[in-house]
Amino acid sequence: MGMQLKDKIAVISGAGSGIGKATALLLAQEGAKIATIDHTPDESQKTVDQIHTEGGEGLVTIADISQPEQVEQAFEKISEYWGKIDIVFANAGINGVWAPLEDLTPEEWDKTLSTNLKGTFLTVKYALPYLKQQGGSIIINSSVNGTRMFSNTGATAYACSKAAQVALAKMIAVELAQYKIRVNVICPGAIDTNIDDSTTQENLEEVKIPVEFPEGQIPLTGKESAKAAQVAQVVLFLASDASSHVTGTELWVDGGQSLLQG
Repeated sequence: MGMQLKDKIAVISGAGSGIGKATALLLAQEGAKIATIDHTPDESQKTVDQIHTEGGEGLVTIADISQPEQVEQAFEKISEYWGKIDIVFANAGINGVWAPLEDLTPEEWDKTLSTNLKGTFLTVKYALPYLKQQGGSIIINSSVNGTRMFSNTGATAYACSKAAQVALAKMIAVELAQYKIRVNVICPGAIDTNIDDSTTQENLEEVKIPVEFPEGQIPLTGKESAKAAQVAQVVLFLASDASSHVTGTELWVDGGQSLLQG
C-alpha cells in the first residue's frame, strides 16, 4: 500500500464502473478516504464495499449531478462525515445520443450538455466551499473527442460538452489558484469500459465520412484500448503532490490515438 494520499478525502462521481471505479480503488490504496456521488447507488456501493474489503474507508452518496440541490446535499453529507474535502474527480458523464445534426433533437442535446457540462460545473461549484478551506485538487474527465479528435461524426453534443469542460477547467484554474486549488483535465481515448452502453447511435451511416485509418488505430498499442487502471494512474498523479505545480492543463491518455485520428 502506498501512502501518497494519506488522510486525504477524495470525492469521485460515477464511481460504479470504468475509470471512476478504477480511480476510487487506486486512490483508496494510496490512503485516501473515498466518497462516491452517483444517481443510482448499487454499482458505487460495490466499489465502496471493495474498498472496505481492502481495508480502506468509503461513503456512498446519491445525486443526479445535473440537479443543483442534490449535488449540494451530497457534498454537505461528505463534509459532515469526514470534516473536509481535498480531491474532487468530476468523472460522471454520458455519451448520449450520437446522430446527424438534423436528427439530433433539442432534448437529446440538452440531456448530454446538462449531464456532462452542467454536471461538472455543479460538482465543482458545490465542492468549492470545502476545498477552499485547505486547498486541493480538482480533476475533470473530458475526452479526446472535442479536444483533439473531431472524426467521430455524430458525436456533436458530446464533443461540445467535452470541449467546454476544458474551457471550464482553465477558467477556474486561474480563479482558484489563490486558494491553492489546482484544476486539471484528463482526455482519455478508447478505454475498456461500459460507457458505450450509454451511447445511442442513430442513422450515422448517412453522414459518416469514409476514412481509412492505418492498421491499428492506437500508435502505442495497435488495436488494444487502454485499461481504466492506466487512466486512474494519471488521475492519481494529478490528485497527489507529485503534480503540485500543475494546473490548468489537459493530459491526453490515449496512446497517441488522437494524433493519428484527429
